[in-house]
Amino acid sequence: MATLTYVYADSTAVLGPLATYPEPHCYDLCFEHSERLTAPRGWQVVRLSPPESGRRTPSSDDLEALALAVREAARAPPARPRPSPAAPPRPRTGTPRRRGHLRAVTETDV
Repeated sequence: MATLTYVYADSTAVLGPLATYPEPHCYDLCFEHSERLTAPRGWQVVRLSPPESGRRTPSSDDLEALALAVREAARAPPARPRPSPAAPPRPRTGTPRRRGHLRAVTETDV
């Protein structure tokens, strides 16, 4: 058994030892599926095997790469620039808009 994790920012799929606790974006795979795993075109598959399997043991480079990935993921996203206060707000006319992901665009918005 193995746990699959995706690192979307690096286009990497990481297949490692079975996780000891559930994570929201990790997937546990059986032996057969973990051996046959392929990634989408342009992605890289990193296979980490547990030390007891005898395939390979993690090196200090592996630990350093993991630490760097965790630090990078923990960084806050860059702040968005605020709109300039010189532009007056547009008056609301017509039907009220929904607040959500999608909204209707009227001719006055263009």
